[in-house]
Amino acid sequence: MLKSSLPTYAIVELLIRLSQYNHLIGNYKNHSIFDTGVVVKTSSGSIKFSLSIIQRQFENPDAISESELVTLAQLFKQS
Repeated sequence: MLKSSLPTYAIVELLIRLSQYNHLIGNYKNHSIFDTGVVVKTSSGSIKFSLSIIQRQFENPDAISESELVTLAQLFKQS
């Protein structure tokens, strides 16, 4: 998948949602796509997402449960 075909605003929305569970996440800076997922760099660290979670945020954000958001927020790595 090309970087330009991934909806950046869906990543930003996901970061905003995750910041409710981890205030250290920070603001979106950039992202890189790999075979194993998407690494998102923020103003205070990085977090890795699957392409499917970003697609779900884009297509139907309500389909992402609170427990999934909590789990994702715990994956954040502060730099």
